[in-house]
Amino acid sequence: MAGRVREDEIHARGRAALSAHSHHSPLPPVLPPVLSPPSTPSLVDKKNARRYDDCLTYSIVSSKKALTDAGLEIGSDGFNKLDKTRCGVLVGSGMGGLTVFQDGVKNLVEKGFKKITPFFIPYAITNMGGALVGIETGFMGPNYSISTACATANYAFVSAANHIRSGDADLMIVGGSEAPIIPVGLGGFVACRALSTGGATPEQPERASRPWDTGRDGFVMGEGAGVLVFESLEHAQARGANILAEYLGGAITCDAYHMTDPRADGLGVSTCIELALKDAKIDKGQVNYINAHATSTLVGDIAEVKAIKKVFTDTSHIKMNGTKSMIGHCLGAAGGMEAVATIMGIRTGFVHPTINQENAIDEVAGIDTCANEKKAHTITAGISNSFGFGGHNSVVVFAPFKE
Repeated sequence: MAGRVREDEIHARGRAALSAHSHHSPLPPVLPPVLSPPSTPSLVDKKNARRYDDCLTYSIVSSKKALTDAGLEIGSDGFNKLDKTRCGVLVGSGMGGLTVFQDGVKNLVEKGFKKITPFFIPYAITNMGGALVGIETGFMGPNYSISTACATANYAFVSAANHIRSGDADLMIVGGSEAPIIPVGLGGFVACRALSTGGATPEQPERASRPWDTGRDGFVMGEGAGVLVFESLEHAQARGANILAEYLGGAITCDAYHMTDPRADGLGVSTCIELALKDAKIDKGQVNYINAHATSTLVGDIAEVKAIKKVFTDTSHIKMNGTKSMIGHCLGAAGGMEAVATIMGIRTGFVHPTINQENAIDEVAGIDTCANEKKAHTITAGISNSFGFGGHNSVVVFAPFKE
């Protein structure tokens, strides 16, 4: 498909807001990452910065940064020329305003309902991040929330692209946001035994997330947001946009198997990959990069690799890495951040390392997992996988843009 332009081509431009923070609590030693507060200078006014749940702040800050990076800073000439009725927002979240929810329940139990903030419901619901972005930008096109756990951002990409393809919008702000690093968030994942408890030491917490390593024992929590600006080719070229990459297609499926465990045979994932390639109208031989879901869990890492090898019988030309080895698992925001990592690989000619891989599992034999070092690689087409509790599978395909 090199050099051809289709009417349904969508182009992506954006940036991830990777800053995050942690709250201390008397929980088991699950080694949360050392994080910093979200940076909001001039992007969120002081009053709302104090009120907003961090999930909302991440949504707004990352969306504004994405627009600025796309040459559409709010108030600029380019932004003012946009037809706001043709622009939409689809920034999802797996859990929504978890801090606001936690604090509201605490006030209810300890002090009574009169002490619940009037912002409790608005700031807790998962659609409010995108709604606030719509209010800030004046974008009047499609605006709603998708919440499919850790597959949320990829589901949003697929839906946003379809809105543009069908003519509902010319431009979409799209991605995912999450802020779960609080006692109830960490405690909940501790309870379902999903987090790493022994993969590292207190002196070296950065070693806990170790996808495809024999010593992996669960994921490390992360938080933040990853947001892109999707546009139709016609719209992007008409305004002279610097197009970073091309969205070729995507797909979603369901394992229909278990609440938290993936299918051991990987059928849901392999089917999703095949459908994504079909939607992208490319042959599997054109894919030479995979940004894997790779959460560092015992079952999940193996199931994903099995599915990948079922589709790509020859993996000799493929490089695969795990972004979560470095930033943790950001749940509903993970797909957004990993899309940014994929696009940066396309732009720079380098793919980042999968750190902490000392003893690779047998299942990844034959695939270059970029163990502990970045690799020079010219991506022809790359897929980014995201899967969520409930059996939600999603795969999106990006490629270099060619005139």
